[in-house]
Amino acid sequence: MNFDENLLSMLGCPFDPSRPPFEKVGNYLVCRSCEIAFPIVDGIPHLLPESGRPISEIPELNS
Repeated sequence: MNFDENLLSMLGCPFDPSRPPFEKVGNYLVCRSCEIAFPIVDGIPHLLPESGRPISEIPELNS
């Protein structure tokens, strides 16, 4: 199942009250403001705060 990129305009980072938009990078939604990435699994973004990981901890986002 693929992630529908039309949803990007409706989603925002749960860590930032201003809800900055995400950028889709591979199988992640990335908040550049917080430098946190959320995984997309089977086309579904996992946006719970505990699912977010710092970009620096994800090797494929640091190449």
